[in-house]
Amino acid sequence: MDTENREDYMIRATAADGQIRAFAATTRGVVETARSAHNTSPVATAALGRLLTAGAMMGSMMKGEKDILTLRAEGDGPIEGLTVTADAFGNVKGYAFNPGVMLPPNKNGKLDVGGALGVGVLSVVKDIGLKEPYVGQTILVSGEIAEDLTYYYATSEQTPSSVALGVLMNRDNTVRQAGGFIIQLMPGADDAMIDRLEEKLGVIPPITSLLDQGKSPEEILEEVLGEFGLEVLDRLPVRFHCNCDKARVEKALISIGKKELQEMIEEGKTIEVNCHFCNKKYEFTVEELKSLYDRASR
Repeated sequence: MDTENREDYMIRATAADGQIRAFAATTRGVVETARSAHNTSPVATAALGRLLTAGAMMGSMMKGEKDILTLRAEGDGPIEGLTVTADAFGNVKGYAFNPGVMLPPNKNGKLDVGGALGVGVLSVVKDIGLKEPYVGQTILVSGEIAEDLTYYYATSEQTPSSVALGVLMNRDNTVRQAGGFIIQLMPGADDAMIDRLEEKLGVIPPITSLLDQGKSPEEILEEVLGEFGLEVLDRLPVRFHCNCDKARVEKALISIGKKELQEMIEEGKTIEVNCHFCNKKYEFTVEELKSLYDRASR
């Protein structure tokens, strides 16, 4: 499932003579594709959209062509959890465990993403081709995702960061704007510059306001880092992309074991298997299930 959305892209940049590195993305098409694939409620769209945006930017920080990043937020709130995976090329996909969750707005009149996720754990899994993937875990400090990732970077990667993520909805519950930024201090950044950056981050408008004004990733980073000598390094398209296909689903069915396959065959009906990530449906006839059973027996 692909969306060719020319508006969706991210940039990578540096500032303050390399003391700061920064990422910014606009992801309306990505989040709208996820919303329509999973029929998410407004609060689930906002939660998943924030994590998809973060995933795209964090994925682009990986070095290897086959590296895969997985972000998982699991909590005791009614949405139960979110899973997003991304690669180094701006391809991202994800789903909410309970996509239909409805909640009243929070005390600020905003979609209550924190209330939807509740108290729980954020996991960042980096599969970079080693025998064991790297797993970093922190608590969900607010469930609002941007703060949780800021906390993750500070505690698990010892990288002082500022993460801002936003999703704005239209009245018909389609996505109006989505995007965000990640700004990080590199080792050895000088204290005076850090103080100035903290001051600046304290006075810039919320990310949703910048997105609502239609600001591009370049303009968003200019707003924050313009006075620090912003230098944009490159630009990367971002898209919601699921690499599922029938062959992968067949492998998954074979892996569940002969006993389960036998039970499906005995039911004598065509079965339907849905991909978690993009909700695409794959049908398997009884004959196809029998051939999978034979393959599982080898």
